[in-house]
Amino acid sequence: MDKVLVDTSAWIEFFRKKDPYYSIVMELLDNDRICCIGIVLAELLQGSKSEKELNTLKDFLHVFEFLQDSVKAWQNAGELSYAMRRKGKAIGLSDCYISILAKSGEVKILTLDRHFSMLKEEYGLKIYNLPPH
Repeated sequence: MDKVLVDTSAWIEFFRKKDPYYSIVMELLDNDRICCIGIVLAELLQGSKSEKELNTLKDFLHVFEFLQDSVKAWQNAGELSYAMRRKGKAIGLSDCYISILAKSGEVKILTLDRHFSMLKEEYGLKIYNLPPH
């Protein structure tokens, strides 16, 4: 089965136990389908509410496959952000970077962030669609 990159926004809903994201992430976890990237981990660590939460998040390094980072990926993210801005669509560098790694890793993104919908249209990004409920 294909891997899914769970974005920070979806992890936050998961940790709050809010559906549908809680159920979806649980299913992805059970089926070993989640991958991660450094910037998502860093964003989650930054928002930790306690030492216990921080330590749980540190385990991500041992639990999930991480997509490979590179200087070229950062360059591509900057160029993508530039191209989107030129089209009148301001998208932050971190979302562009997440998109670059997801596309190069051939994984879908599970997210609440609407910027990724714009990137799907313009860049061909794959989004993990929520099942109808």
